[in-house]
Amino acid sequence: MSSAPPPRVRLAPSPTGTLHIGTARTAVFNWLFARHANGRFLIRIEDTDRERSRPEYTENILSGLRWLGLDWDEEPLLQSERRAEHVAAIQTLLDRGHAYRCYASEAELDAMREAQRQSGQAPRYDNRHRDLSPSQEQAFIAEGRQPVIRFRIDDDVVVRWHDMVRGAMEWRGADLGGDMVLARRAPADSVGDPLYNLVVVVDDAFMAITHVIRGEDHIANTAKQLLLYEALGLPVPRFAHTPLILNREGRKLSKRDGVTSLSDFREMGYTSAALANYMTLLGWSPPEDLGERFSLDQAAAAFDLERVNKAGARFDWDKLRWLNAQVLHDLPVEALQESLTPLWSGCGWTGEPDWCRDLCALLGPSLTLLEDGVDQARPFFERPELDEGARAQLEVPGARPVLTLLLEALDADPWDGQDPARAQELIASAASGAEVKKGVVMKTLRAVLLGSLQGPDLLTTWGLLARVGEDIPRLQRGL
Repeated sequence: MSSAPPPRVRLAPSPTGTLHIGTARTAVFNWLFARHANGRFLIRIEDTDRERSRPEYTENILSGLRWLGLDWDEEPLLQSERRAEHVAAIQTLLDRGHAYRCYASEAELDAMREAQRQSGQAPRYDNRHRDLSPSQEQAFIAEGRQPVIRFRIDDDVVVRWHDMVRGAMEWRGADLGGDMVLARRAPADSVGDPLYNLVVVVDDAFMAITHVIRGEDHIANTAKQLLLYEALGLPVPRFAHTPLILNREGRKLSKRDGVTSLSDFREMGYTSAALANYMTLLGWSPPEDLGERFSLDQAAAAFDLERVNKAGARFDWDKLRWLNAQVLHDLPVEALQESLTPLWSGCGWTGEPDWCRDLCALLGPSLTLLEDGVDQARPFFERPELDEGARAQLEVPGARPVLTLLLEALDADPWDGQDPARAQELIASAASGAEVKKGVVMKTLRAVLLGSLQGPDLLTTWGLLARVGEDIPRLQRGL
């Protein structure tokens, strides 16, 4: 008894823009499916849109996938390099009578659609040039018309398949919009640029793709493509259509919702681990023993398409932020330092490595986004202004005497910031000498050191500032 070969799946992005969160989620699902079954995850760059495709978008897509932790198993295929194969497939369809040249002008097609709209019909091509005689074709050619090439779709044909997410699927030919355009306009003795549905079928067969996992907005395309597989005599892959990512209102996530590019999430301070984790949860229900926090490898071990939901997945910013915070809180200090150092350098901030490491250890537990590590580190690199709460604290009875006592003690015996017990002694002595509660000393210290009454652990903060000689000038400004 022979076992089925390992699956081969692909991501087929179009390099007409940066990597979209929806495309990235599709990549994650394909990668998880392949890794779970010891299969192959492939990339095909669908760059046949000559006007809009850009090399920089291709690089953005590939670098975004790498950042997420998704590796692929073969060199990415450039669809534009396979035009000859696409044209050959169209010629095969012409030769077999499955396709024909349509000379209808754009003005004629616009008038047809307007008439359909006026009569309340769904827009569709009415197949008017399906059975032209040779003399009719010659007349159109003599007029200088350039045809598109269309694929015949009979109204009474029924397309059926078993979707690995949605189960039994059925489409009638009458609902597919009439005969499908396979190639753009070109002189009648040539073939224009081949279009999406044709090239996808030809390239998936060439790449020996066994499973096509993509968004539900491709369902109608799948019905058309199955007809092309049959007409070309090509092996048919299995299909799985995943739910769309929706906004809070239940509409498809779009640029109107703000951030949709993976690059934007990265620049906002989200980690690749949190984003990959969250995208896996967008439409997939993990087993209970996996929980909601997991790595890609852990998800791959448990992944199956049966747990992919049919309903749209609503994007939850709060859940993503929570996951990101958990990832940052669990990062080793060295890893956090490696991530924050470039951000600090971009602000012109530098420091001794061990000091920066200790600052990362101080800030780490309070971070939600990596960018928070810039805002929260700012008072350690730049002397902050006193905010309203800090200024009010300095007017509290005993606050300024506390600062005077602390400065006198430090002048007599400077503190190098290394021994927290010394700081505790200084605070207790100042509280006693100024006859105030310890809380007054702590609040006053925080006000002058950070310019605010909010911030991380006070003793560690004081120690870090003392190590770079910043504590005394900040104490002095409170007087």
